[in-house]
Amino acid sequence: MDSAKGSQAQCESLHTDIESFFQTAPPLKDHFDTSRKLREFIQQNSPTTGNGIGRRIVCVTSGGTTVPLEQRCVRYIDNFSSGHRGAASTEYFLKAGYAVIFLHRRGTCQPYCRSLPEDSLLECLELKEGESSIQVRESYSEDVKGAIRHNHEAIKEGILLKLPFTSIFEYLQILRMVATSMNSLGPYGMFYLAAAVSDFYVPWETMAEHKIQSASGPLDMRLAQVPKMLIMMRKEWAPVAFCISFKLETDTNILLEKADMALKKYKMNMVVANELSTRKEEVIVVANSGRITVRRDKTNSDVENPLIKLIVDRHSTYIEESAKN
Repeated sequence: MDSAKGSQAQCESLHTDIESFFQTAPPLKDHFDTSRKLREFIQQNSPTTGNGIGRRIVCVTSGGTTVPLEQRCVRYIDNFSSGHRGAASTEYFLKAGYAVIFLHRRGTCQPYCRSLPEDSLLECLELKEGESSIQVRESYSEDVKGAIRHNHEAIKEGILLKLPFTSIFEYLQILRMVATSMNSLGPYGMFYLAAAVSDFYVPWETMAEHKIQSASGPLDMRLAQVPKMLIMMRKEWAPVAFCISFKLETDTNILLEKADMALKKYKMNMVVANELSTRKEEVIVVANSGRITVRRDKTNSDVENPLIKLIVDRHSTYIEESAKN
């Protein structure tokens, strides 16, 4: 009985912390426009609308979040992530027939652009003779044509929705909007949470408004812990959705321990465990049924290809089992 009361008290405390986070966060600038785009996208692709063209929908999160140190932000703490995994995975989900909500950090890797150079505008284009117009350099022409063609096709078909974020405040507000919007999809909805999300932040109400001055001497700052939103996602926002989270460590033993813990604590369907030095070659997928090592096919450049095939297969099984209950 005492254990049950303690668990309930923890849940109530977490709920309070989460509500406090959202109530004190700066308002999302494009809230209404984002809400409209989400509603239209889900309505168009939902397998429950009865229009005969429904698809499974996955929300892929990608890139790292920033933690502003001032309200008029000049300085911030950053969780670095190139967004490569999220962008690559989005391509393979689209290829598998999913509609994708791509929740991504501004300026990070985008679907179909992974083969382009970092400064793609300046490196891929050149002035034509006479300097009156520009053209794509021959060495990049196929990559550029492919990126434009695939991206335009996905947008035109209405199966790719891109939602950008920068700060931890933006990311979590949009994620909550997406999750509550996708709740109606039941088991047909999926969350592929590959973003590098900050564990700590400066609460908005305690944050300096203007640029912190170095003339004041050393800076002492106390960071608050970001509330564990995954618990709320599984309990309230989208409790029936198929959820995959990620863990990255440098020590394999610690990595698998943390992946096992995340699977149980947050009630994930799968946890993708990445070891830093080998993350592009192989990952370990942790599920209730056991662990599966997924390796990159040497004839294919992406470990995401076999990874997404495995996830799609498990999602299919999950949908079938949900229909029986």
